[in-house]
Amino acid sequence: MSIETITKEILTGKTITREEALWLYEQPLEELSYYANLIREHFCSNDSDLCTIINAKSGQCSENCKFCAQSSHNVTDVEIYPLLSVDQILAQAKIHDEQGILRYSLVTSGKRLTDKEVDLMCDAVRRIKEETSLSVCISFGLLNEQQYRKLKEAGVSRVHNNLETSRRNFPNLCTTHSFEDKVNSIRAAQSAGLSLCSGGIMGLGESLEDRIDMAFSLRDLGIKSVPLNLLNPIPGTPLENVERLQEEDFQRIVALYRFILPDASIRLAGGRGLLSDGGRACFASGANAAITGDMLTTVGITVATDKQLIEELGYKVGFSHE
Repeated sequence: MSIETITKEILTGKTITREEALWLYEQPLEELSYYANLIREHFCSNDSDLCTIINAKSGQCSENCKFCAQSSHNVTDVEIYPLLSVDQILAQAKIHDEQGILRYSLVTSGKRLTDKEVDLMCDAVRRIKEETSLSVCISFGLLNEQQYRKLKEAGVSRVHNNLETSRRNFPNLCTTHSFEDKVNSIRAAQSAGLSLCSGGIMGLGESLEDRIDMAFSLRDLGIKSVPLNLLNPIPGTPLENVERLQEEDFQRIVALYRFILPDASIRLAGGRGLLSDGGRACFASGANAAITGDMLTTVGITVATDKQLIEELGYKVGFSHE
């Protein structure tokens, strides 16, 4: 077995096994990154996808996710406010549109939006589609197919719903909803005709097997946009004292995900600002997309800085897996 042989097989359409993924993870980082980048070039060319998010409803979430600053079970200094108005959301959308961003995601805290809130967000989406050139994504929790169909009719093209970790590890991080709840909501969105964005957080205390198993779950679900977050331990959360994942470990994860999900957009997401190079090494290890600007409750990397990095790496910004 060699990385070169596995890479050649992937380029001809073969999918790797769990055992091969475990073996790959232990290989020299430089070689692993080199071949991951070859896979990225073959399946994705130099296309890159930048998106921005707005925290459209913040704090007081009923769910007990141990990593989240917005959970009502955790005592943090996160800003708390109800669902933003259509005008507030539209104003931010126009700013991002002027900056040349193509994809804009509305994200809300809580287990799910109510039907009334979904209707309000449909109004916001219609205004965004009428008054900007942005593609609109949403992350509104565990919605059902009927709600997703409403949002699609309003102009939403993609739903974001992170698995967060493996099926095995999920109960260690959250008990107010399940991994299967996540999967069911993802399938409901797919049934409504929406594309999906789903990934997870690295550095939660999960095992190597957990990281690999989440990637295989994403592959089984047919996910083509995969955000990878690096845990930024937030004071007041149960994970506040978790040792931060080393940069080389995160780079290795990114490369491995490219082997498992060869034609997906591997998206650098929350925690990227913790990386000393802003993610440059990860972009050379199979990543080809990013969330730019501020995150939900933490400061991110500016759009201008990311655009410069993308250009320096030879990527071209455009839509992928729309």
